[in-house]
Amino acid sequence: MTTVAQALPLRLPLALAYTPEEAEAAAEAWGFNCGPASICALLGMTPAELRPHLLDFELKRYTNPTLMIMVLQDLGVLRRRRMDALWPDYGVVRLQWAGPWTREGVPMRARYRHTHWVASCVRYGNRPDGVFDVNVGHWTPFENWRADLVPWLLKECEPKATGEWWVTHSLEVEP
Repeated sequence: MTTVAQALPLRLPLALAYTPEEAEAAAEAWGFNCGPASICALLGMTPAELRPHLLDFELKRYTNPTLMIMVLQDLGVLRRRRMDALWPDYGVVRLQWAGPWTREGVPMRARYRHTHWVASCVRYGNRPDGVFDVNVGHWTPFENWRADLVPWLLKECEPKATGEWWVTHSLEVEP
């Protein structure tokens, strides 16, 4: 009997195209963070190769959904924007961390400061097999990411978070 894992090819890039030192240097120089890192991991690009495609990222130093879509279009790799909360087979996912900023009546733009981009590949049902998170610096199994990194990340970066999170944007990319 063939399992789902055997039937679907793993499409992860085997290694990142950049070193941790290059990521640090790009973070210091122009704000390289979760949005650009997710694109680099997914497409096998270095921060320097991606930088010319980032439009006004350096002025803002964050990647909202509109900018992410524009960058992926500029790179010629955007396949489709999912209109559901499912993780893409191969793409980037914007997560919303829940906290006081997600209560009813709080302006939507307040939520934007409490989001995070990751890369995803090979979805089984509604979860990916592999997740790239800039805070790990490499691809990791979804279950490890969800069980280990997310609680740590929320404690360190979002101390008022409730522990809940959800997908706000799911963008499929041509591998």
